[in-house]
Amino acid sequence: MDLNHVAAFVRVVQDGSFTAAARALGLPKSSVSRSIAQLEQDLGVRLLHRTTRKLHLTDAGTAFHNRVSRALADIDEATAAASDLQRELRGTIRVTAPVDLGVWAVAPIVARFVRRHPTVHIEVRLSSRYVDLVAENFDLAVRAGPVRDESLIARRAGALDLGLFASSRYVARRGVPKTIAELELHDCANLRTDTGTFVWKLTSPSGEEASVEPRGSISADDISFLKKAILAGGGIALLPLFLVAREEQSGKLVRVLPEWRFTGSMLHVVYPSARYIPQRVVAFRDYLVRELGKITARCELAERALAKSNGAAD
Repeated sequence: MDLNHVAAFVRVVQDGSFTAAARALGLPKSSVSRSIAQLEQDLGVRLLHRTTRKLHLTDAGTAFHNRVSRALADIDEATAAASDLQRELRGTIRVTAPVDLGVWAVAPIVARFVRRHPTVHIEVRLSSRYVDLVAENFDLAVRAGPVRDESLIARRAGALDLGLFASSRYVARRGVPKTIAELELHDCANLRTDTGTFVWKLTSPSGEEASVEPRGSISADDISFLKKAILAGGGIALLPLFLVAREEQSGKLVRVLPEWRFTGSMLHVVYPSARYIPQRVVAFRDYLVRELGKITARCELAERALAKSNGAAD
């Protein structure tokens, strides 16, 4: 069987007429008509009913089209993928991420990647809302927490742990809570979500759990805003460890109840479950997963060192 005849048949069905298919293929209409006739002769069945106004697939034509159209698409994707591997990475990659993760983690990763691949352009959209990757034409997204959309493929990039922090000026004014009960008496700045304010579900090294409904005058839907508010003395907040590492080391922020933390918010890089992904997107996806994993791993090592030093002090 001549695959050119099969391709002509699929094009005729797609475009709805011999004339349109011939124009798309750059062939005379008579050549397309002969291709379909030869294909039907090879198969021994009629694939199309032809009238002066419209084409109709026969039952055999429908069944044949469903299979061969997928097969031809696979051939096209395989050809594109093989060709893609031989070329320098180039083109646009569209990525979305939460504002805090984008500014503090994704931005330096993007900068390093484009230095290595200067013909790649990365367009980043930072947003606190849920972005529909398919409808809004994004290649990748960075997300924290479980991925419930079954139409997306998720790659884990480590656990995103959070701790309780306050500024040194707040601690000087109000002191440091020694217990969870005392924490509930302090001013707390909290994250606001679509379903309301965020409940702090904390875990101690021994596995003890506590739920805290923080009270305070400040709430926001952006972690970076909460960090700024806390640095200005706005109270105590639950913040990602990677986001406050420098301020903690410099003494601008003080870890409150360091034995308690919010655990298990998994960081993911997600993308639509398309069968073919351009090589530039594959390369950046893998790089993004690897580099985000390094960030979360460094935070985990710092947490272990802190726990060890606290244990030695006790």
